[in-house]
Amino acid sequence: MAINHDRVVAAVRRFTYQADEPCCAYVYDLEALRRHVAHLVSSLPSCCELFYAVKANSDLPILETLAPWVAGFEVASGGEFALVREHFREIPVIFGGPGKLDSELAAALSGKVELLHVESLWELERLAWLAREAGQPASVLLRLNLPLDEVPATSLAMGGRATQFGIEAGRLSECLAWLDLHPEIRLRGFHFHLLSHQLDAEAHLRLLAAYFYQVRQWQEEHRLDIRHLNVGGGIGINYREPDRQFDWTAFSTGLARLVQDKEMERYRIRFELGRYVSGFCGNYVMQVIDIKPCLGRHFVVGRGGTHHFRTPYAHGHSHPFFVLPVERWPYPFARPEIRDAKITVVGQLCTPKDVLATDAAVSHVRVGDLLIFPYAGAYAWHISHHDFLRHPHPAHIYLPLEENRHAANQ
Repeated sequence: MAINHDRVVAAVRRFTYQADEPCCAYVYDLEALRRHVAHLVSSLPSCCELFYAVKANSDLPILETLAPWVAGFEVASGGEFALVREHFREIPVIFGGPGKLDSELAAALSGKVELLHVESLWELERLAWLAREAGQPASVLLRLNLPLDEVPATSLAMGGRATQFGIEAGRLSECLAWLDLHPEIRLRGFHFHLLSHQLDAEAHLRLLAAYFYQVRQWQEEHRLDIRHLNVGGGIGINYREPDRQFDWTAFSTGLARLVQDKEMERYRIRFELGRYVSGFCGNYVMQVIDIKPCLGRHFVVGRGGTHHFRTPYAHGHSHPFFVLPVERWPYPFARPEIRDAKITVVGQLCTPKDVLATDAAVSHVRVGDLLIFPYAGAYAWHISHHDFLRHPHPAHIYLPLEENRHAANQ
């Protein structure tokens, strides 16, 4: 997705000149989000559905923008489910994640969850007990940890090896025998989510081909009547090389061929994407409050830090940013600046781990200028340790949808 910074820059300038202190904010372009999700949905094969993984960014304006376009929301906690049902009474919801409480399973049963993604045999046992007590059958997908000879290499693996996620595939026969004795649980299909941060479209297609092959094999071997396959999310954003993003056009085109070649048209194939949906619409903004040399390096200290924007530290990368000059200077003394240098951008926290970018080349930056970090719309504010040192939270600015746009296809 190509990012147009014009709307963001204009909004940041307005906010900065109205502020009494150095600026720190998240800016979300909702129109960019809408256009992006509309493109994703329209380019999927007809048997495929896009669910949004709420964990990536659960801000209400984000969810309201996505709701008319996506097939539904994927939640991974009782809190996410309560939020979605408070504001979206009828939208389809699927519920996944490990370690579900009895209260969460009960809420899912009573709150019109379409499908529960079950992570273990013990979770199945508890769900069956609750379903009998409530007189409410439960429809489920079994999340299976599928061992593959060649799992694509990414920076975050959830399966293909020993992890806490899903049921090991070797126990499928045991699960199916148990389900035969418990009609209150209705098996609708399978769920796979082996990895995240996938940047290679061809590698992801090979992974889906392995999923398709395995499901067809299990269906024939066990004579299963299933029609649902959830292939998870896992498509990433390239923070290190922003000009080399996941090739969605090649992926969606290849997916259409793969579905046809593997005769998967009769399945409802679901994606639960989070980062790749909302990540592009968000920007983290921090104003420079100090520039300091130290032992041959140059540190630029900004208002904020990893307690607001944990993404760079969480993923071990130097996050891209650009400098937005601010000419206003309130002090009667010289303005610190640096030209044609490599800088390390840090925040206000009392830890050397509070780093957002390392040895990044800049032509000119001054105290009072703004640093804008794009690709901050997912797993950014929502995974950060907000209250460390009790600094104020950043402002959250939502740029509105454009007027007179065509309504989403329902």
